[in-house]
Amino acid sequence: MLPAELSAYHHLTTPLWVVDPLDERLIFANHAAQALTGESSLSALRFGPLSACAQTRLSLYLNDLQHQHEIVEIWTLATPAGELALRCRLTLATFPGLAPVILFEGANIPHAATENYARSASYKSGRHNFYQRFFMTTTAPMLLIDTARDGLIVDANLAALRFYGYRREEMCQKHTWEINTLGRQVLPVMAEIARLPGGHKPLYFVHQMADGSTRHVQTYAGPIVIDGDRLMLCIIHDITEQKRLEQELEYAALRDSLTGLLNRRQFYALTEGQASRHLPLKNDYCLLLVDTDNFKAINDNHGHLKGDEVLVQLSRILESCSRSGDFIFRWGGEEFVLLLPHTALDTGLEIAECIRDGVTKLSGYGLPGFTVSIGVAYHQAQETIDELFKRVDKALYQAKHDGRNRVLAA
Repeated sequence: MLPAELSAYHHLTTPLWVVDPLDERLIFANHAAQALTGESSLSALRFGPLSACAQTRLSLYLNDLQHQHEIVEIWTLATPAGELALRCRLTLATFPGLAPVILFEGANIPHAATENYARSASYKSGRHNFYQRFFMTTTAPMLLIDTARDGLIVDANLAALRFYGYRREEMCQKHTWEINTLGRQVLPVMAEIARLPGGHKPLYFVHQMADGSTRHVQTYAGPIVIDGDRLMLCIIHDITEQKRLEQELEYAALRDSLTGLLNRRQFYALTEGQASRHLPLKNDYCLLLVDTDNFKAINDNHGHLKGDEVLVQLSRILESCSRSGDFIFRWGGEEFVLLLPHTALDTGLEIAECIRDGVTKLSGYGLPGFTVSIGVAYHQAQETIDELFKRVDKALYQAKHDGRNRVLAA
């Protein structure tokens, strides 16, 4: 049951969305927001082709929002006329019965607001020498962009020239969309950012260097007026290494380090968390529980390194017998789980038999001979994932009891 206070937002003409920052669930959208986005998911809005955000995970905004920092995201709206960029201001709010939530308000900043800010940032001619010294000597790459001339780069400091790998004459003939992997799609985003009064959190893009390589960048852009020309000053921070480390950490959190398969934590995240809504599971799927027979004897007789090789090779057989869209997990030790969407019991048994037979034929890898036992279960209506797992575990136990190296359905 949603708090009654949210219904008051339906009277606003400004689009407004209420989102849980922890599980990134859209809690509420007022009538104006519903009219704009229709059935679009929050992910499609935040990560569409014209979107730009300072953080990919909403929970990372909480500390800044608690300290009332200005945070803006650019969302992609799919309209009959094509994709449009929408500015959203973020604020933290609380309602009875709800943990703190983030309000996304579609912002329509009057042109006069940016005009006043821009004029206040204008440089008098007597101070241009200071501006030039600051612009050219700072170690952060900086670009001056004319949004009125198709995003033309009108100046670049030495740090930017070194970063992008261009000579000044080359750089100042380019448009911002020529160095951004979004291409011309970035222009609506730049136009929206140019209208902001400044002070917002920086946004993420991918920029292309002169040699064709790409770098992840964090950019802050704000308006500035020089000799009556309204320009955008863009400061660039290279975060490629940070992104690489984030990806490695994310991979390590989702994957088993030995086999590269998904881990048990990811199994429950996919079947019980927010992600389960986007999986084609419902009641039409099978679960396979695969166990390596007599694995302790392999470790005892051949050593743990050889045991690890057995698990890695078994993982490759699981992958070769599975289909696109299937999920394979290392459950722990010598046990593996396969989750097979849109799969009847007969098909699940066929895949299990493919695995069992593939293991028995494994040779030429310098590995000790081994077999697997497999339990198979088809998900029943209203059955929880734990109830299903108990059934498939019982089937595996019976297969072991019946002599191992066999497939048994629950």
